[in-house]
Amino acid sequence: MATTAEKATPCCSANRGTAVGAAAKVKADSVLPVGNDWTVDQKRSAAAAASSAVTAVIRPVEESAISKAPPKGVQLLTRAQTMHPLDPLSAAEISVAVATVRAAGATPEERDSMRFVEIVLLEPERRVVALADAYFFPPFQPSLLPRTKGGPFIPSKLPPRRARLIVYNKRSNVTSIWVVELSEVHATARGGHHRGKVISSKEVPDVQPPMDAVEYAECEAAVKSYPPFIEAMKKRGIDDMDLVMVDAWCVGYHSESDAPSQRLAKPLIFCRTESDCPMENGYARPVEGIYILVDMQNMVIIEFEDRKLVPLPPADPLRNYTSGETRGGVDRSDVKPLHILQPEGPSFRVSGHFIEWQKWNFRIGFTPREGLVIFSVAYTDGSRGRRPVAHRLSFVEMVVPYGDPNEPHYRKNAFDAGEDGLGKNAHSLKKGCDCLGYIKYFDAHFTNYTGGVETIENCVCLHEEDHGILWKHHDWRTGQAEVRRSRRLTVSFICTVANYEYGFFWHFYQDGKIEAEVKLTGILSLGALQPGETRKYGTTIAPGLYAPVHQHFFVARMDMAIDCKPNEAFNQVVEVNVKVEEPGQNNVHNNAFYAEEKILKSELQAMRDCDPSSARHWIVRNTRTVNRTGQLTGYKLVPGSNCLPLAGPEAKFLRRAAFLKHNLWVTPYDREERYPGGEFPNQNPRLNEGLATWVVKDRSLEETDIVLWYVFGVTHIPRLEDWPVMPVERIGFMLMPHGFFNCSPAVDVPPSSTSEIELKETGGSKPVSAGLLAKL
Repeated sequence: MATTAEKATPCCSANRGTAVGAAAKVKADSVLPVGNDWTVDQKRSAAAAASSAVTAVIRPVEESAISKAPPKGVQLLTRAQTMHPLDPLSAAEISVAVATVRAAGATPEERDSMRFVEIVLLEPERRVVALADAYFFPPFQPSLLPRTKGGPFIPSKLPPRRARLIVYNKRSNVTSIWVVELSEVHATARGGHHRGKVISSKEVPDVQPPMDAVEYAECEAAVKSYPPFIEAMKKRGIDDMDLVMVDAWCVGYHSESDAPSQRLAKPLIFCRTESDCPMENGYARPVEGIYILVDMQNMVIIEFEDRKLVPLPPADPLRNYTSGETRGGVDRSDVKPLHILQPEGPSFRVSGHFIEWQKWNFRIGFTPREGLVIFSVAYTDGSRGRRPVAHRLSFVEMVVPYGDPNEPHYRKNAFDAGEDGLGKNAHSLKKGCDCLGYIKYFDAHFTNYTGGVETIENCVCLHEEDHGILWKHHDWRTGQAEVRRSRRLTVSFICTVANYEYGFFWHFYQDGKIEAEVKLTGILSLGALQPGETRKYGTTIAPGLYAPVHQHFFVARMDMAIDCKPNEAFNQVVEVNVKVEEPGQNNVHNNAFYAEEKILKSELQAMRDCDPSSARHWIVRNTRTVNRTGQLTGYKLVPGSNCLPLAGPEAKFLRRAAFLKHNLWVTPYDREERYPGGEFPNQNPRLNEGLATWVVKDRSLEETDIVLWYVFGVTHIPRLEDWPVMPVERIGFMLMPHGFFNCSPAVDVPPSSTSEIELKETGGSKPVSAGLLAKL
């Protein structure tokens, strides 16, 4: 992931990718120039100067830490510390990791058979991050390190970064995990030869890694060229295979036939109406009755059956969602331009992947599986300094189970992170009006299936948003009114998984809140009906066409650090329920209620569900830090709207998704426990792998490093208004300070400097003059 230059971004403007003028840039004295703003020589000079400044005040490094002499004939290029230990892998690092693993293959056949499913930064231990944040990178906070007699020992450089690779051998159907050290960059006389070092490699039995876009394309080609499939489509009146869309879906695990000894997919089929219309909604015509099983390792059809001739739905005149002329309609003409102006630039500051805004500071990361990751979240609280809130925040899994028991819908229960990858399916946000205002973009780098490096430009968006009123009070006695507008900093990315789009957002507020939000949109996954048929498991939205009921579940993993330095673990979790006081002496007016707290002392006690009737929420507290009233400092998790799975307890997909059975799970931190359904949910035959297995150990949650796993979802009963495109539906939750501050941090927010125009007449449509707009 690489930063790109800041951009003032009007919606869909022609100059979206150009840098803005100096007047609109972040102040140079408060931001280290990043990304494309510096030349390579400038970057090296500045990094070397910074490194020299640090080295001048620290002890010499021990002999054992000095790199060994390079091989004869190879010059070792010493470099300044330019990448933070949590920065996403660069394109160059990915290339080095791929080349290193490929070179370690024992035979040419093994090397040629390697498919690179995922390459990600192997996140270092927290002491390494603390060292980096203390002396090498912002926030430059030496107090993060534990105090020692004689002062801290600080090496002149950080440990080498490492990459973790998931490699699938297409020839042997074996999955392996590799760790590569990216410590040395060599330059030979011939130039450009880079090599890392293999630290470890191991085969992982009985698993299948996530699917890849290359496999999807190959699967579609294999199905469309299969003679029995061509004949089946002819029975349905389709001779042109260019009209056919084949979406490869993972088979899940329903029986032993789905075991990971083979790499399998059961595609869903759709058919366009016009091959020369690239903007047509192809999902409007599902093809049903055809059963296909594909061997994805060898890309051959191993089972095929035309079970039932279901007529293709007629072409729905309302099926397309593009501009009016392409769908036979007329677009609205009365929407006036809305400009988001920040003439002095934004209030945030960016240094590499380090962000500062309104007393908040954190780092941005990105992985192929999770997408956006937020690291080292802290709040600068006056004389109390920089106060940690969380080590790491991300969305680690999502599951979409469908509620129709008929073929093929009963097996639609996608694990979109674990079987596919949210980050790998992210968009370039320059393709559409995804963000408004003054925007900082970050690029993301991935490996493709064959080991090449691909870059998603403008993958992550960072910008400020006006969010209505923050607080207001009007004193009727004096007539004085005070109001403050709320501003929030938003970090987001958007991905497409087949027919659905998901936007993942982290919002930071001036009053200390953090909001996690998912926006669901895209196109419904549909089914075809026989003439005159209706189904109670969905909504008929057009002749011969219906949308099955389904649910969307998301899992947020939050490694909390309330007032804890990297070497500290003083957090606990408290559940709060509102109780009604029993009638009697303490409640003579029958109006009394109160908040009752209960400490969740172990993992099995902390398997909890939402309860709106008691205003249930959970607080993570520091057991050794108090506020001015003597209360323990904390942050509380406040649920939004939520649900639990509506499938029966014996539903097959719950074997792999036992984590959906509760809204909240709490575990002590373990760096190997990253994904709630295990690392390889694709065709996973193991029962309850992941969270449901880990918590059986019933580890203590008292004064420890707390990890919250919050499961939230929505039940979607489709409407006609969700067709042909589904308007955004929002779900999420809030992390709110609870005794963390001594008073409201919103009280020092200054009055807004925004202007307003009062519209005196409603009949006219005279636009605001350019001069007035410039003044505003």
